[in-house]
Amino acid sequence: MKGRSLDRRNNIAYLYLLPWLIGILGLQLYPFIVSFYYALCDYNPLRNPKFIGFGNFTRLFTRDPEFWISLRVTLLYVLYTVPLKLIMSLFIAMLLNKSRKGIGALRTAYYLPSLFGGSVAVAVLWRIMFMDYGMINGFLNSIGISTISFLGNPKTALPTLSLLEIWQFGSSMVMFLAALKQVPSTLYEAALIDGAGGVKRFFKITMPYISPILFFCIIMQTLNAMQNFTSVFVITRGGPLKSTYMLGLKLYNDGFQFWRMGYASATSWIIFFVIALFTLLLFTSQKHWVFYSDEN
Repeated sequence: MKGRSLDRRNNIAYLYLLPWLIGILGLQLYPFIVSFYYALCDYNPLRNPKFIGFGNFTRLFTRDPEFWISLRVTLLYVLYTVPLKLIMSLFIAMLLNKSRKGIGALRTAYYLPSLFGGSVAVAVLWRIMFMDYGMINGFLNSIGISTISFLGNPKTALPTLSLLEIWQFGSSMVMFLAALKQVPSTLYEAALIDGAGGVKRFFKITMPYISPILFFCIIMQTLNAMQNFTSVFVITRGGPLKSTYMLGLKLYNDGFQFWRMGYASATSWIIFFVIALFTLLLFTSQKHWVFYSDEN
């Protein structure tokens, strides 16, 4: 009887897991495997795939200057957004790590941009704000500063796009806030008695305690930045002069504009390998700067 009851409970558990299993197998694992096969093929949706080995990768690295432009732009975008976004997240989290009246509403207000920041509507709004006759230039003109072509100048277009990503710091802020609340207050009190200043307390107490969360946020924010598509597609379409032409947009153009699905799949796998390499480097380096509570 016990065996039958256990089998019945296991079957019920598998039944509850079935939607998740179907989702991960059909919507993640299968496309992941098939995309690698397509990356090794000359594939157009209107005809059967033709196996060409690593021909797509060879063409990307040796005969496609747009690939190197898009890779450079994407890495610059990651360099702009990830450090500044994490610094902003930690700074705001430290300001909100107080017990004051109305602090909960203030935390919610700072988190809201993360809920809407990745939407098409916000990207359109960002474009309207920073266009030559937009809200930002209107304000600058009102205080005597001439119009700045934020989206029309190759030097300012990518930083302007980066500001949209940095503005979405809410999710990292919430995690930093949770980590800050786990730092024992007795350590700060002992440091004050020893005469440690604010900077020393931050680097000797706060940073070691929140380093696991910082490690996680670096990985997640880098992953998101490497795959950015919505903002660049809606706001600049890769311009001006391909100064915002990221790998995500190149993948889309190759796959859905020129119908080179195999070529686009090769680009997607390069994005995957770049992210995997960066993640591997982070995991290798964590023993030097990430501290866990169960370690001495």
